[in-house]
Amino acid sequence: MERLKEALSAAGIAYKENEPLCAHCTFRIGGPADLFVLPENEEQLCAAIRLAKEAGVKSYLLGNGSNILFEDAGYRGAVINVSAMKSGIGVIENISFPGKDPALTYDAVVVGAGQMLSSLCMAALENSLTGLEFAYGIPGTVGGAVYMNAGAYGGEMKDVLASVRYLTGEGEIVEAPAEQLDLRYRHSIFEENGGCILSAKFYLARGSASDIRAKMDDLMARRRDKQPLDKPSAGSTFKRPVGAFAAALIDQCGLRGYRHGGAAVSEKHCGFVVNLGGATCADVLALCDEVRAIVKEKTGYDLEKEIRVVAA
Repeated sequence: MERLKEALSAAGIAYKENEPLCAHCTFRIGGPADLFVLPENEEQLCAAIRLAKEAGVKSYLLGNGSNILFEDAGYRGAVINVSAMKSGIGVIENISFPGKDPALTYDAVVVGAGQMLSSLCMAALENSLTGLEFAYGIPGTVGGAVYMNAGAYGGEMKDVLASVRYLTGEGEIVEAPAEQLDLRYRHSIFEENGGCILSAKFYLARGSASDIRAKMDDLMARRRDKQPLDKPSAGSTFKRPVGAFAAALIDQCGLRGYRHGGAAVSEKHCGFVVNLGGATCADVLALCDEVRAIVKEKTGYDLEKEIRVVAA
């Protein structure tokens, strides 16, 4: 670890020691990271990843922390905060989008992985570009959204994603079209290939700013009405099983409000596990195991966690 700290300092890359991870995820759960690295740009991000490998220190790439659960012991290694990077959003006008409606005019939007998804949606609105309305309100970064092919209200990232620039596990920067990224329900190739997403390009059709704004406002109102946004959580806790909905199954089993320690199935939306205050990672995992067992026994469905548990 000392070797990595010296290398980061020599490269001018900021870091903190023993940083509480509960402050960097929406669940507000997690112990300290040995190192919490804060790259300012893409060059520093790539350097931090390389230096950690050279020092033999394991690393974890963190976005907004909206779909993860850190262990109570924290993280024995370097957490690299991608959202610390400063990057802009660029628009390239009049782009041909193969396979899409040729009667529509498309623009390309290029954005760094550390940008918040909400910022990308607002930039699309400001340029009267439609296609990302479904993503407004998803509390993650662009990189995180691409990594898990985030989706809501009938839309997914793969619907508008054109290509991704990323750092391979071997240290090479490549750009791959969306068709090569194995984008499917809550999955991309990055779960297997160890790549670090650097930026993404989206193709968005031109539309009416007032219509785009109205749809964004409607979807946000629906989120506020149905989701427990007033309590810390990691969003949808379980993936949607084939032929059913996790929240409906949990509710059907009488588990609305079911608790374990400081963690509970949300009273407002059974698809969310929330932190009632002081919940631990152990509380959340125990609750998830209990819910899964009860749902399996009563309905036959085997729920799979959507939240990602980051091992210490």
